[in-house]
Amino acid sequence: MFLNAFLLALREIRRNLMRSFLTILGIVIGVAAVITMVTLGHGTTQIVAGQISSLGSNLIIMRPGQRMGLGGSPRFRLADTEAIANQINGIRAVAPSVQNGATVIMGGKNWSSTVNGTTNSFFAVGNWEIVSGRKFSDDDEKSGRAVCVLGETVRQKLFGSANPVGSSLRVKNFSCEIIGLLESKGQSAMGMDQDDVVVMPIRTVQRRLTGDNDVTVILLSMKDGMDADQVMMQMRRLMRERRKLSENEEDNFNILDTKQIAQTLSVTIGTITNLLAAVAAVSLLVGGIGIMNIMLVSVTERTREIGIRLAIGALEHEVLLQFLTEAVALSAFGGLVGIVLAFVTCLALSALMQMPFIFDLGINLLAFTFSAMIGVLFGYMPARRAASLDPIKALRHE
Repeated sequence: MFLNAFLLALREIRRNLMRSFLTILGIVIGVAAVITMVTLGHGTTQIVAGQISSLGSNLIIMRPGQRMGLGGSPRFRLADTEAIANQINGIRAVAPSVQNGATVIMGGKNWSSTVNGTTNSFFAVGNWEIVSGRKFSDDDEKSGRAVCVLGETVRQKLFGSANPVGSSLRVKNFSCEIIGLLESKGQSAMGMDQDDVVVMPIRTVQRRLTGDNDVTVILLSMKDGMDADQVMMQMRRLMRERRKLSENEEDNFNILDTKQIAQTLSVTIGTITNLLAAVAAVSLLVGGIGIMNIMLVSVTERTREIGIRLAIGALEHEVLLQFLTEAVALSAFGGLVGIVLAFVTCLALSALMQMPFIFDLGINLLAFTFSAMIGVLFGYMPARRAASLDPIKALRHE
């Protein structure tokens, strides 16, 4: 019975191909839009997670001031970094950082970049790899020698494709020997170019650029399996003690866990994705209304055929099943076409937007199931109307 109803439904669909295609267009667009939105949302979430993780493994960032502003709060000292390394449990590496904007010059070329004064621990904290040359030696760090490691963007702007290791460039009013080249990381989650950096020993930057002993940021990498909240609590207690803050005074520094930032961004992106998918799903309802409309027209056109079937012994539920099967077949076919369209669209947009294509079987099955349910929901009333026709009146219909 089900096979016969399905074959009859296919026959009616083939009889009016153009009308059938226009009927399912809303379903096609709705399914394709929902799947595309969710797929691109997953790709964006993965990009953000990758960019956050590129900052460092299990990274915690401590800055002076409440929230993100300094607000006149005292900055850190190198002794604070040493205290954290010696007194906080579960630390893999800790690195001080002081940044200063500067123009770097090589021959007739110049480029405005960020000079980051730090220690060798910076490379471990930030998961930086040296693709050419070396890191700082102990003598480089202790004596504050004018040596530097370049990011990929600075290398391209000043040296093109050449290897700059062993050369020298000018940073403001002093010459700096290039001892290493960093592996490229690309943009961060905030859209900043991580490769646009010149890394120097912190004592060099303090002595030659900033003129003080301040440390603006402390970067800390935890060992795997450590509880970030516990580590951050220990850091807070230690820094309050070192900065001589009373119980009634608020912290004049802030501590951020990059994993929490990644989770917050992922939740935000997920919320926006779900909102867009919900808006796109309205097309499915529009498509369902189109199916109901065309099925009502079909019942009117085939009234005499329905009367003949009922007159020769067809049962009401058989007629209902036939028209319901036709509605479900239309919506299910629209769902399949929508899935194919979404797959092609996602591939094209992923390549265009340079994001990973993540095939989500769950959302594809959900969209297809929902499209089929649309056929049941909006096809039931026309099918019920067909099944309830009076055979005698139906036979008289012209």
